[in-house]
Amino acid sequence: MSNLNLSAPKFVYAEIVGTAKFMSTKIIIQIDFGQKMNAFADNRLKDPKTGKPIVFNSMIDALNFMGKQGWEFVQAYTITEGNNGVYHYILKKPFTDLTPEEQKDATEE
Repeated sequence: MSNLNLSAPKFVYAEIVGTAKFMSTKIIIQIDFGQKMNAFADNRLKDPKTGKPIVFNSMIDALNFMGKQGWEFVQAYTITEGNNGVYHYILKKPFTDLTPEEQKDATEE
């Protein structure tokens, strides 16, 4: 049996979660990269220059943004909570496309 390097996956995955913004046509986007999170943590994507959350017009707007970052669409599904739809998009990216710092983060347990 060959030695498997279990710390270096072929792909890393992320999930875009979109919920309707109250009294708006915009949506709130949260990204789950599989990181450890505090229950009260704000995991919305933030503009690196301003530190403010990025507001997207739609899930497709968010998907196009992630596509520009090298992420590839895998699957989508919707869950209804109350009267609102919560949209989930699963994305993947080759592990080898990550920066060394991102690779380290992706293989930490």
